[in-house]
Amino acid sequence: MLPAHDERRWLLPSPLGTESPAPSEAPGVDLPEELLALLHRRGQGTPDAIRELLDPPAAPDPGPHFPDLSAAVERLVQACEGQETVAICGDYDADGMTSTALLVGVLQRLGARPRAAIPSRMEDGYGLNAAMVERLAGDGVRLLITVDNGVAAIEALERAEALAVEVILTDHHTLPPRLPAHLALLHPSVTPEGSPYRGLAGVGLAHVLATALCRRLRHRHGLEIALNLFCIGTIADMAPLAGVNRRWLLDGLPLLGHSPLPGLQALQQLAGLEKQRVDAEAVGFQLAPRINAVGRLGDPQLVVDLLTTEDPERALELARSCEALNRQRRELCSAIEAEALALLEADGPQRPAFLLLAQGHWHHGVIGIVASRLVERFGRPVALLAGEGGGRLRASVRAPKGFAVDEALTACADLLERHGGHPAAGGFTVRAENVSALQERLDARARGWLEGTGDGLAVEPEALLRLERIDRAFWQQLQRLAPFGIGHPTPLFWSSRCRVVEQKLLRGGHLQLLLAQGEARLRAIAWRWQGPSHWIGEVDVAYRLRRDEWQGVERLQLELEAIRSSGGDGVVLQRRDRTYWCRRQGDTLVIRNAAGEELRSVISGSRGDPDGVDGDGVDPGASHPYVQSLLRDAAMALGMEGR
Repeated sequence: MLPAHDERRWLLPSPLGTESPAPSEAPGVDLPEELLALLHRRGQGTPDAIRELLDPPAAPDPGPHFPDLSAAVERLVQACEGQETVAICGDYDADGMTSTALLVGVLQRLGARPRAAIPSRMEDGYGLNAAMVERLAGDGVRLLITVDNGVAAIEALERAEALAVEVILTDHHTLPPRLPAHLALLHPSVTPEGSPYRGLAGVGLAHVLATALCRRLRHRHGLEIALNLFCIGTIADMAPLAGVNRRWLLDGLPLLGHSPLPGLQALQQLAGLEKQRVDAEAVGFQLAPRINAVGRLGDPQLVVDLLTTEDPERALELARSCEALNRQRRELCSAIEAEALALLEADGPQRPAFLLLAQGHWHHGVIGIVASRLVERFGRPVALLAGEGGGRLRASVRAPKGFAVDEALTACADLLERHGGHPAAGGFTVRAENVSALQERLDARARGWLEGTGDGLAVEPEALLRLERIDRAFWQQLQRLAPFGIGHPTPLFWSSRCRVVEQKLLRGGHLQLLLAQGEARLRAIAWRWQGPSHWIGEVDVAYRLRRDEWQGVERLQLELEAIRSSGGDGVVLQRRDRTYWCRRQGDTLVIRNAAGEELRSVISGSRGDPDGVDGDGVDPGASHPYVQSLLRDAAMALGMEGR
C-alpha cells in the first residue's frame, strides 16, 4: 500500500511569543505580520536583514574577489582582437548549457570565434576529457574555457599543458588539493570568506567573466545577454538565492520578457508565457525543464544554437525541437515511475529504508527526476540504476533533507567503480555483482537515520494564515520577498479548520478542492495526489500560494502540500513526562492536566496572545514562562495562534 499524503508527519512551527518582532517602523519593512513571523523563523527578522532581502546591495567590483580575473580578461581581449578560435567546454545540464551559450554569445559579438564543446551524456560522461582536448588541439584551438566543470579533469588539464593549449577554468564544484597548470581559475572558493560571490553557479562565474570582458571592451550589448542567461542558469541549477545571485536576479528577471535573444523569446512563446510574467517560478517550472530535457535526451548543442542564434525563424524551429524532447522526457519519466512503483508493490508492504531499484533499459538521462519523485512520495533515500554495459550499472541518487548522499556513497566506495555528489543528490557506477552488497550497506545506513528522524517526510509549515487574509494586497506583499529558491524557499503556509465545499479528482490524478474558512473561499489544487480523494469534516491544509489565470481571469489559489483532518476541537500535548489535553471553546483555549485541573485562556486577535487566564486548582500565572509557552503551543496546534 503506497503512503497517503495525509499520513505525513506535521511539524508545526514553534510560536514566537511576545518577544517576536512587531511590524517594523523602519522604511521598507511594512510587511504583513505573517510574513514577518516567517522571516523571523528563518533568522531574517531584523529590520536590517529584511531591508537587505528586499533590496540587496549592488555587486562589488569582482576583481578583488577573483585574483585571476584580470589575467583571464586580458587573454580574452587578445582572442577577440585577433579573431581567435576559443573553445567553450561546458556540461550537459541547464547550468552548463546556459554558461556555454552565454560565453559563445558574448564572444562572437566581441570579435572572437567561439566554439561550443559539450561532452555527450551517454558516450563521454561528465566534464572535459583528454580526448576532447586532443581533438580541439588538432583543430588548431589554443585557448579553452571550461564552464560548470574542469577542476576535476586532471588528466585533460595535463594533456592541455602538454599540447600548449591555454585553459581558463570557471567551475563551482569541489576543488582538488592540487590543480595542473592553467592560465586562470574563477571559482567561488578562491573568493574571500563571506564574499557575496560565494554562491555562484557555473553560469554566475561565466557572467562574471563575460561582464568584466564587456566592460573592458566597452560593449554594452553583451551585458544584457549575459544577464538574461545568468537568470535562466542560476534558477535552473537551484543556486542559493543570496549575495550577488539575489541582486542580479532582481535586476535581470524583469528584463527576461523582452530579451533580445530570439531563442528565449521562442521558448517563452511555446511555454505560453506572457512577457510581463516571466518570473523565477516561470523560469524554474516552464523554461528550465525545456532546456534540461535536451541535455538529458538530446544533443546539448541544440540549446547553445537556440540561445545564440539571431534568426527568429531558426530560433522557433530549435525551440520546437526542445519542446518535443521535453514531451519525450515527461513520457519516459511517467513510464519509469510506473515501473518503479510496480516493483515496490511487488515486494510487499514492508519497504526497505533505502529504496534501490534497477532496470537495464531505464534511461540514464531521466532516472534522477524519477528518483526525486519517489523521495517526495516515500520520504526515504532512493537510488535508481540503469544499465551501462560491460556488466555495470549507473545510478542517480536522491534523498530527503538530513540524509547525506555524499557521505553514504563515500562509506560504500569499496563497492563502487566511481561516485560523486553532495548531501541531497549524487551518482555512482557499480558492477552488477556488487549491487546486493551495496543495497545491504545503504539500507543499514538509512535504517539508522530513520530511527533518529522518524519515518516519512515531515510537513513543516512556516506560518499560520487565515484564508480571509489572502487577497491581491497580500500576494503583492509576498512578491516583495521573491525570488524564491534554494536558501530562500517559497513560503509554506497552513490554515486550520477549513471546510471542504467542493472536491473533485481531475484527470492526471490531481485533487481540486474549494475550501472555506469564515466568509472566505479559495480554490486549492494538489498535484499528483496520492492520498484520499474524499474528505469529510474540517481539514488543515499546508500550501504554497500561487497566482493562476483561467479564461483571462486572474485568481489566487492554494497549491497543496498536505491535508489532514482537523481532528475535532482537541489535541494532546506531550511535554517530557507530562501530558495535557487541549481543546477550544469558541475563542477560549482550555488545557487540562492529568489531575483533571483546567487552565483557560481567551485567545484574541491574530497574534494569539493570551488575553485573560483563569484556572481551577492551577496557578493561572499568565506571566509564568512555562504557562505562556504551554498556551502558545496549544494555540498553535489548534490553529488559534496567528503567527
